[in-house]
Amino acid sequence: MNIQILDLANPLWTQTLEKLKHDVYHLPEYVYLEAQRTQSIAEAILINEGEKIFFLPYLLRRCDDILDNHLTTLEVFDVVSPYGYPGLLINQAACHTPDFLNQALQQLKTVFSTKNVCSAFLRLHPILNHYVQEFLPPEDYKIQGETVSIDLTLSEADLWHQTRSAHRTHINKCKRAGFIAKVVDYDDYLNDFISIYHQTMDRVEAKNNFYFNQEYFTGLSNLNNKIHLCIVELENQIACASIFTECCEIVQYHLGGTNNDFLKLAPNKLMIDYMRLWAKRRGNKVLHLGGGVGSAKDSLYHFKAGFSQQRHTFLVVRLIIDAEKYFNLVQLRAKELKKSPEVFYQSNFFPAYRSFS
Repeated sequence: MNIQILDLANPLWTQTLEKLKHDVYHLPEYVYLEAQRTQSIAEAILINEGEKIFFLPYLLRRCDDILDNHLTTLEVFDVVSPYGYPGLLINQAACHTPDFLNQALQQLKTVFSTKNVCSAFLRLHPILNHYVQEFLPPEDYKIQGETVSIDLTLSEADLWHQTRSAHRTHINKCKRAGFIAKVVDYDDYLNDFISIYHQTMDRVEAKNNFYFNQEYFTGLSNLNNKIHLCIVELENQIACASIFTECCEIVQYHLGGTNNDFLKLAPNKLMIDYMRLWAKRRGNKVLHLGGGVGSAKDSLYHFKAGFSQQRHTFLVVRLIIDAEKYFNLVQLRAKELKKSPEVFYQSNFFPAYRSFS
């Protein structure tokens, strides 16, 4: 097996993606943004054997950011996926060779160990990684929840038929009221989007990790034709706005929000209706809406589920690479917060030492 660690400047990153069906989350431009946002190191591992390819982008984080001066003489890291649904990528030759996938996973763990990584938390792609359960050991993954996508190969009539009746009613009301949905220039409307997005996060009392700064949103424009901004407006007032990504016939609902003044009219339903037809006419195969907050079957999930009957299992990979380092971090963090280590393990958060960060 040939194993290489790639940084963002390595041309092999882009060259490898040209051989694999991928999503926007795998692009070096996107992983760079995430590294800047999380103050981590962007890398990818590429494993080849003959025609078989295994590729995984990830973020390398120092663990001393959660402790006060306990790790000044030690270098301990953990690995996490960029925001969204990155997951791993393999080609057809690898997909039909379970032994290669098992060996690649073992090599991945070995490489992480040599880099002083104590744990890895990887979010898998609900569409591109549907096969992963076939070769991952049960102890290495967890079913996090369920996501919703719209099958764009269906006819427009079938798409409408799969839409929940209450959603159809709201969509028709918005149209009769004069709401207009359209894809607009990203840079021209970015500040409007940010204002509505943060207003929405404040309204739902979102956790800090759902807030993104100006630099992040501006940086998304570097994705060029893979990033799109849709708005719904009424009499020159923006009622809602959302960012969508488009890559390899997959459109993703990335981030969005609704103006407080228009909540009762549910203009975001008209927006999803518009975007599925927009995406279909551009030749895409699926519009992935995602799941609920924290993968729960909450009101957000219920909203998304009203547009389609298509569901996907969302898996996460949870690897403890160095059990001793992992245990020590939990002990140190528990001591620092004056809590019992068992409280961290029982939280079901992974890695446990970050559960109260």
